[in-house]
Amino acid sequence: MTGQQSEAFGPWLGRQLRRAGMSQAQLAVELGKTRAAVSAWITGRAEPREDVKAHIAQILGTDLASLVTRTADVPLDLPLVWQHRPAHADGGREYGNVAAFAFDADLSVLAREATQNSLDERFEAQQPVRVHYMLHELSGDHLDAFLKSVHWDELSAHYEQAAAGGQKVSRGLRAALDELADSRSLLLLRIDDYNAFGLTGPEYGDGRYAAVVRRTLDSHKTAGGRAGGSYGLGKATLWATSRFGLVLVNSTLGEAHEGRTHRRVVGRLDLPWHTLDGEAYAGPAWFGEPETDPERKDVARSWWAEESTVRDLHLERISDEPGTSFLVVGAHDASGDAGTLQEMHDKCVRSLADGFWAAMIGGRDAGSLLEARVTTLRNGQVVIPEERVDPHAHHPALARALQAYLDGETVPELTAGDHVAHAEVPLIVTPLKRTGRVRDKGREHLAVLLLTPADDADERFNRIVCMRGNRMTITEQRPRDLPLGTMPFQAVLLAGYATGRTGEDVDLAEAFLRASEPPEHDRWDRTEELTTSYERGALSRIKEFRHGIDKAARSLAVRREATRSGGPSVLRELLTLETDTTAGAGPRRTQSFPTVRTLSAHLEDTGAWNVTVTLKLPDADDPWLLTPVAKFDVRSGGRPTIDWSLLVGSESCRAEGGHIIVQPGVRTAVFTGVTDPATHPVKGAFARLAVDILQPRKGAA
Repeated sequence: MTGQQSEAFGPWLGRQLRRAGMSQAQLAVELGKTRAAVSAWITGRAEPREDVKAHIAQILGTDLASLVTRTADVPLDLPLVWQHRPAHADGGREYGNVAAFAFDADLSVLAREATQNSLDERFEAQQPVRVHYMLHELSGDHLDAFLKSVHWDELSAHYEQAAAGGQKVSRGLRAALDELADSRSLLLLRIDDYNAFGLTGPEYGDGRYAAVVRRTLDSHKTAGGRAGGSYGLGKATLWATSRFGLVLVNSTLGEAHEGRTHRRVVGRLDLPWHTLDGEAYAGPAWFGEPETDPERKDVARSWWAEESTVRDLHLERISDEPGTSFLVVGAHDASGDAGTLQEMHDKCVRSLADGFWAAMIGGRDAGSLLEARVTTLRNGQVVIPEERVDPHAHHPALARALQAYLDGETVPELTAGDHVAHAEVPLIVTPLKRTGRVRDKGREHLAVLLLTPADDADERFNRIVCMRGNRMTITEQRPRDLPLGTMPFQAVLLAGYATGRTGEDVDLAEAFLRASEPPEHDRWDRTEELTTSYERGALSRIKEFRHGIDKAARSLAVRREATRSGGPSVLRELLTLETDTTAGAGPRRTQSFPTVRTLSAHLEDTGAWNVTVTLKLPDADDPWLLTPVAKFDVRSGGRPTIDWSLLVGSESCRAEGGHIIVQPGVRTAVFTGVTDPATHPVKGAFARLAVDILQPRKGAA
């Protein structure tokens, strides 16, 4: 719903009387009616005749049409004010919003939390949520006009007093005020979402509006259990990213409030405790119209703004679709990674791509969940054009893996470089306390693991990106004990609703995993909710699930005899372990073998491959004698062997006669090899390098 709706007559009339400062008794006298009659209209037990309505309209200073449609309040000259919350009567003080310290004031954290909140509030399920991040630097007359529209003169004295303290927030405010005075420039960051519910609900009661604007630690998620967040902390990143603790809001509602949906505007300021002119203030303040309800004297509330007002406040929206615009005043990146406009623009794009690439991919049967773009302006002029975030450009291999799953094109094992292998990983969901049967081990949910060869341009690989919900990235993990022979890969783990499946096990898994996440929603581990809500063994099931993910990844990533459909490409690392079975080679005293802990390789300017391998070795009574053999992995036929020009061991091993010798008891060894370009049958850049680790015989000579 995006159009205005007629509000019930009684609530509408009651609000107009309060706004006009008129009592029910006074209206009754003006109309020549009884007080009981007016009360019946207000409570909805009756409604006046049309001629009486015309008289009421005259008394309120409006026309009969406005009284009949009731889609807007009677225009009154109510000034916009800042209302500062008085200090607690018991002397308690807060030197800042505690929730804001749960996260770093980092643009990447803001992008993750704010965008996830938008995803959780998707309005039309068949359409994606669209988010637009807009950086806007103001200076000169543009700055002055904005500061005037936000009533900066009313705030300046409060800012000066709040910045005079010695606490962390006060010191930050002092630095921000000094910089504003010196540079005469201010950076705004506006985050718009479309096809989201908007801040619906009453001013003070339960609802989306109150959860964001009035309350702390109120999540109020109504996404049917699919919400990514659950602590109600994410919204605090908006205020934490503002150097002045100031955020303005303009919301188009998906459900009418007071008969209206367009331009519900309010501002909130978070300051530390301070005093001014002998009065003590708790810190929070709100920007809006003065509340006309006598029971809420001196309170500022949201108002239905004119188009010119939202334009002056830099809160204009480009369509009537429901959703919300948040304006972060004095935006900054506290990590220090992004200082210039270009750097902040790039970080917003990169953060959206890293956090939500999966939500931006759609399949054959359903579109994407999210679209995102970033634009940067200076004094109303575009300086960095709008950039739409493309998941395939930022994470090509991961995007390929998810795309194949959504299109039903996965395979059981990798046989070509652009294939995506698919495996299922069981998660046993522990029963909730006091709901499970005796000896109930829980319900099995099958998560989905997708694995594909890494892209040649990937700087980070051999990782598993784990997600649930609306494809919210929770964490990354690197499988332990990858066997020699593992190719570079990218993998995606889909659990809960991220699998795209339905069923009781999906619902249970989603709730179980969400309970295992801390406020940052960045890992699956022990939490108070997990241990207090679920039966004993819940943490063990989480650990078993993580181990199962590693096991499935190791199985899918084992090197096959395969070729890349796109032709030869540069191989970074590809190692295999081959146990020698020639005559005279007796069995080792241990039943396990060396495995690769880390791999790195690069092509030198001379055309030589430079490979560094870190081995994890099991305990052994005899020395390990390993022979690295370099080969070019060709598309067909045998792999030609090439020579090493250099083979060097570390302190934990030594190179001797083309062998790597590791003494008993050593658990980690590192060696480096450089190939001889003169023995390359083709240029190194045109082939993949394979390194076989052979065991010529038992022990060292």
